[in-house]
Amino acid sequence: MNELTDQKELIHDGALRAVSLADKYDLEAETVFVTGTQALVRLCLLQAQLDRKAGLKTAGFVSGYRGSPLGAVDMQFNSATSVLKDANIRFQPGLNEDLAATAVWGTQQAQLFGEGTTDGVFAIWYGKGPGVDRTGDVFRHANMAGTAPHGGVLALLGDDHTGESSTACHQSEYALVDAMMPVLNPANVAEMVEFGLHGWALSRFAGVWVGIKCVKDNIESSASVALSADELSVSLPNDYAMPEDGLSIRRGDSRHEQEARLHRHKIGAVQAFVRANHLDRVVVEGGVQPKLGIVSSGKSYMDVLQALTDLGITPARAESLGLSVYKVGMSWPLEPNGIRDFAAGKTHILAVEEKRGLIESQMKDVLYGMTDAPVIIGKRDSDGALLLAEEGGLTSTQIAMAIGTHLLGNTKSDNIVEKNLLHLCQIAAQEIAPLGAERVPYFCAGCPHNSSTVLPEGSRGYAGIGCHWMAQFMDREVEGFTHMGGEGANWIGESFFSTRNHVFQNVGDGTFNHSGLMAIRAAIAAEVNITYKILFNDAVAMTGGQTHEGDMTPLEIAELIVACGSKRTVLVCDDLSRHEGINYPKQVKLYHRSMLQPVQEELAAIEGVTVLIYDQTCATEKRRRRKRGLMPDPDERIFINPEVCEGCGDCGVQSNCVAILPLETELGRKRKIDQSACNKDFSCVKGFCPSFVTVKGATIHKPEAVTIAEDDVPLPEAAMSL
Repeated sequence: MNELTDQKELIHDGALRAVSLADKYDLEAETVFVTGTQALVRLCLLQAQLDRKAGLKTAGFVSGYRGSPLGAVDMQFNSATSVLKDANIRFQPGLNEDLAATAVWGTQQAQLFGEGTTDGVFAIWYGKGPGVDRTGDVFRHANMAGTAPHGGVLALLGDDHTGESSTACHQSEYALVDAMMPVLNPANVAEMVEFGLHGWALSRFAGVWVGIKCVKDNIESSASVALSADELSVSLPNDYAMPEDGLSIRRGDSRHEQEARLHRHKIGAVQAFVRANHLDRVVVEGGVQPKLGIVSSGKSYMDVLQALTDLGITPARAESLGLSVYKVGMSWPLEPNGIRDFAAGKTHILAVEEKRGLIESQMKDVLYGMTDAPVIIGKRDSDGALLLAEEGGLTSTQIAMAIGTHLLGNTKSDNIVEKNLLHLCQIAAQEIAPLGAERVPYFCAGCPHNSSTVLPEGSRGYAGIGCHWMAQFMDREVEGFTHMGGEGANWIGESFFSTRNHVFQNVGDGTFNHSGLMAIRAAIAAEVNITYKILFNDAVAMTGGQTHEGDMTPLEIAELIVACGSKRTVLVCDDLSRHEGINYPKQVKLYHRSMLQPVQEELAAIEGVTVLIYDQTCATEKRRRRKRGLMPDPDERIFINPEVCEGCGDCGVQSNCVAILPLETELGRKRKIDQSACNKDFSCVKGFCPSFVTVKGATIHKPEAVTIAEDDVPLPEAAMSL
């Protein structure tokens, strides 16, 4: 689709106006349709525009490491290279998260030696929850050091609260609290940009790195929003006494001075900025003397609004019920004055937040000793019973039940709320019968891992981070994993106390490039018996098929492994012709993938660390590249002749491929190949079966599209409203 020519007409202020998908990066466009990741690109462009209007010559810098829900950030920034270049914004993906954060730290040092080319650099670091954990040491050092007066740093925290695409359920706020980095918690796409601009202003004012909470509900959503720089108003506090030497980064700064500045001045400056810019505010007044206050932030705040709607609590009904709502923009450090004012006169405050309570405990500290302080509930009710769970995620129904139950038990209520609460309780109590079949994640058709993760009989292997992690769901004696980059290091400890002499360890090429080499070096140093299987798929497939930073190749991996001291290194490939003419180290032997099992058996018998590099391009990437003409598409297809097939299923056993489907016939169940899913791996023919037919030089017949005359199916005109 051409973004510059694909235009539609929309109703705007009573008149039609032309819009385009390209508007998302047009800073003159008042309202734009963007995804959360596109909003991040626009955020950088808006900051550059604000600085130009202020007479500043600044630059932007973005670095980090992908991972859901921030898995597409690098692809979005790469696709916007031209507009970012015009705004003097550089995107430089990191080899891993902590190295990326160190690079971001460096941007704040650019003016310290009088050698900077700009007035300052505003920067973004991004990373998934595990990457936040990994980067803690950098966060601590860089935040204590500070930021440049015209620079500033945002740290985007990609949290997967319910572990939908992670090996752990993550909440990153506490990691930032430990590093004393303030955390902004946007509730929607528009606030991601608004809070981002406020975050950079705060970072410059208080000399701190500022975290931005990014959950899938925001970063992976789309919205039509107003995102112009003219609508942003940043106020610097007039109630804060700035130290004479300021709070910015400086040369010759000792760790003791940094610590004192952070505790004595920076946190106070952060809270003063929140007050001056009203980042925390009352959104539902609740009448003259409200008794129940709800305090929430970010995604949970949106769930609170939905919960009130489900209970039938309109602003007018909230006033009659004595219920008010306070929206917290910065979840740490909590601004104390606003929460004290909100708490005055209330009997109870309900803190609504996903995962571990952060605002709730801060409120208790702030309100401790206050005359007639309200009872604060959240994760537990006033009797200590579980109210809003810390594990998993919260739903609007759970929140509505907590609010409605409290209203019925402690304040005056009405029939509408009671009726809606009863309905919600009935919905929550309904038991959903489990499905007869469980659908588990599985390899794509033609996935290299279908072949590469198979082990010799009697062997045992460990999984690793990546698509091959799913081998644990299959009968392959692959079970257990570590964090990213620790693959195989667990065997160092286990091996000394196990009757088993040897294990296999799967490592994806993306993980190897990220941090996996160090684990291999550790195993070599410990002299344990392990075979590392480096699964080179030529793409970081799990996050969208990105290329490796530095364009790593099997040759480079082999050279590194040999230099580290592997006892034996081999390369196994589905097409050895791709490696013709490549000057591999003489210690490295090459084999076709049909020799995988005997090669693995040979490696397992060798004392020490051995390495098998399995080279086969990701099946999904093959499909993409073939469509784009970047990879040859084999002019052949495999079919199963149902007249010959006996339904033994050995083709599925050999290939582990989801493109092989059951075919019900009069003579019983047989097999067929789903040609729309097949990625032409051809591993299904490994078993001896006369029913397989190879067809060359032919194309799949596609039926002609069915056309329906407009008169046959009249469609009603869409209702338009101003």
